[in-house]
Amino acid sequence: MELAAIATAAVPGLAPTGVASLPDDGNDFDSVLIVDAAKNRWRVRSPRHEEASMRLESELAALRAFSAGIRASLPFQLPSVAGTVRQGPLRTFVYNHLPGKQFSLEDLVGQGSRCARDLGAVMAAIHSMPASAIDRADLPSYTAEQVRQRRLNELDAAATTGMIPSRLLRRWEHALEDVALWRFNATVIHGDLHEDQLLVQDAKVVAVTGWTDLQVGDPADDFAWLAAVHEQSFAEAAFESYVAVRGDRADPHIMRRAALAAEFALAQWLVKAIAGGDAERIAEAKVMLEELDHDIAEYGGQPISVVEPPRAAKPEPADAPPEPVPSNERVTVIGIDAADDAGDTAEDNEPAGKHAEPETSAMRILPSPVSAAPAPPASPPVPTAAPMHPASAPVASKKPVPAPVAAAATGSAVSAAEASAPGSANSDGPKTPVDADHSDNKGSDEAGNQEHPDKDTAGTPTDDAPASGRSAAAAEPETSAIPVQKLEKQ
Repeated sequence: MELAAIATAAVPGLAPTGVASLPDDGNDFDSVLIVDAAKNRWRVRSPRHEEASMRLESELAALRAFSAGIRASLPFQLPSVAGTVRQGPLRTFVYNHLPGKQFSLEDLVGQGSRCARDLGAVMAAIHSMPASAIDRADLPSYTAEQVRQRRLNELDAAATTGMIPSRLLRRWEHALEDVALWRFNATVIHGDLHEDQLLVQDAKVVAVTGWTDLQVGDPADDFAWLAAVHEQSFAEAAFESYVAVRGDRADPHIMRRAALAAEFALAQWLVKAIAGGDAERIAEAKVMLEELDHDIAEYGGQPISVVEPPRAAKPEPADAPPEPVPSNERVTVIGIDAADDAGDTAEDNEPAGKHAEPETSAMRILPSPVSAAPAPPASPPVPTAAPMHPASAPVASKKPVPAPVAAAATGSAVSAAEASAPGSANSDGPKTPVDADHSDNKGSDEAGNQEHPDKDTAGTPTDDAPASGRSAAAAEPETSAIPVQKLEKQ
């Protein structure tokens, strides 16, 4: 009744005969429906605080921006302000009544696909309005990057409260950093579109109210309320109708950003409740955020990013048994056995690289056979137990080599001249552990060995002298390696 009395001051000649409450944002406005003596209907909205009053002032500027041509091009009706009255710093607005009826979200979905298609066409008409009308009314206008940056700033403010579940923070941050998601053309948007702002008649939207947040911004904001619809076929039908009207101008990622806006609205509400010191609303917002976090953890939630976020690797249990190594990836470790000592191992006949040595700090030392062998690859390692002298080094007199050692080491004597002669097996190939300088001097022993190649160091003929045209090293049999005493120079 108080609002009805205020309305008579705002509209001269208004004589209310009946009054009824209207659904509205109860935290910001008091709203009633008045019927006068002529059966005309009026809507009265009175702000509860200065911020709500500023929103009504913005709506007044928005409605004035709608020229007669724009109003005629829209498939729905717009409200018009019949009068205002100021009470201190706040001002109450009286609007002409519009046809249609408000429905709850569930009842609106119950209207079926026909209502969904008409709703999509209505939103397409709003987003097709010229942005010049917004500029003339001096209303806010944001680019796509500015919209994203504002969301990031709001996310930082929500994170500082310490009441947002970490999973939601990571989910929202990844979506805001997804560049492909934020490539859209800003359009004129309603800014606060939901079921309470729609007047429906015969499953058709006949009027749209609540233009307090008219601006140029993200068209997905007008779809955010549809992201909470349990019957997703209703939202899909509305979006298909929207795309049919907008054509190529429709952004394909609208529904992803709409789902993000619907989730993030809970964080915005929490921040607003903390700023107002409303403990009841803070507790309610925390419960709703925890429920959202639980639902996303269990069911995955609606997709809000074009690029899916990385999934954390599952930690392996500490007592998990080691995985078996496939046979084709196993490494065979070859030990030093008798076959290696004899210089006749199985790996000599196998292709290189078949058996791999493990990478360890230990060195594998293979004893070199006594017998001469064909020339291997260049510069092989020389065993440290039997250092060799270059063939060109001066030969010093040596002590006589004990006969048993010399006989066991070589089947026949190899002269120093043959060891140093070009083309012999010992000229370029690996050196034998036995010192090449067997003679006491160059004069007598070298001459004697050259004249009698079939005699050993004692001058006795041998049964296994090499054949003509072949070197003595080529005819020596392969024997097992026997440690040879190191001969010191005189």
